[in-house]
Amino acid sequence: MIPRAAHFLATCGGVGYLPIAPGTWGSLLAVAIAGCLYLIPGEPFPLLLAGLIGSTVLGTWAAHRVASDLGDSDPSRVVIDEVAGQFLTLMWVPLSLSSLYLGFVFFRVFDILKPPPARQAEGLAGGYGIMTDDLVAGLYAGLLLLLVRWLGFVG
Repeated sequence: MIPRAAHFLATCGGVGYLPIAPGTWGSLLAVAIAGCLYLIPGEPFPLLLAGLIGSTVLGTWAAHRVASDLGDSDPSRVVIDEVAGQFLTLMWVPLSLSSLYLGFVFFRVFDILKPPPARQAEGLAGGYGIMTDDLVAGLYAGLLLLLVRWLGFVG
């Protein structure tokens, strides 16, 4: 039996049950949260960092529990990994509408393509594999976003 807290965290309050592309919805949830941070005066980095750490630590536990209880190594309803990866993507540059948009697109592309070592990270046991491939995708997307900003395409 899946503990309610693990289920709630892993599915991000049920977002993982949306019928089409639950991972995309999980990423959009993180972008919406970051967008709210964009509207608050002050530096969003500490809050994004706290979100990244919290979603990674709690998400690894929750994803492991849900995957184990369902007998599925990477259930599509687990979307906390997309939230963590998206937060990692967005930490690299100041938040703006263009960085939120490009960060979302870049993360989804890397999450879908899973370039090495993201694909290999999926093979890690339990919640570690579920989370790590998205963190690798988030790192790649964040570096690309940083490059695009450095080249002057993102404000």
